[in-house]
Amino acid sequence: MVWWIGFAVFLYFACAVLIVAEIFVPSGGMISIAALACLVGGLMIFFKLQEVPRWVGIVTALVEIPVVLAATYKIFPKTPFGKSVTLAPPQRLEGDAVPDTDELKELLGAVGQVISPLRPVGMVDFEGKRLECVAESGYVDEGAKVKVIDVESTQLTVRVIDKN
Repeated sequence: MVWWIGFAVFLYFACAVLIVAEIFVPSGGMISIAALACLVGGLMIFFKLQEVPRWVGIVTALVEIPVVLAATYKIFPKTPFGKSVTLAPPQRLEGDAVPDTDELKELLGAVGQVISPLRPVGMVDFEGKRLECVAESGYVDEGAKVKVIDVESTQLTVRVIDKN
């Protein structure tokens, strides 16, 4: 009887391993069917036993399979194989995106030159730093001088100070 209980627990473990394998091996669902068969086989073994082992088997299935899956997904990316099949996060190079809010707040009161018409959004050059800005009101022509009057999140609001 103890041998059957051990075999049923092994079937639960095999079920979890097959579910993980299904992600990496294109099988058209055949591996999922095998995982389901392992789960059903383990449950059938426990259901042939008395009342207490039956409930222990159900609880074991409800605990063991998710724990094995969670541990696999936590550990897998750190293994050499996991590193070779998963994508690395993108590297953010300096100056490749919108500056952080703290950097933008430093520009409050700064004067820049419009390099593309603000309709009401366009590009403004602040001493070599090109940023997207929103005009306080209406259309602003290219070449006009503007001053930053407000910074909200990553949005700079500018006011015309010299139309040129």
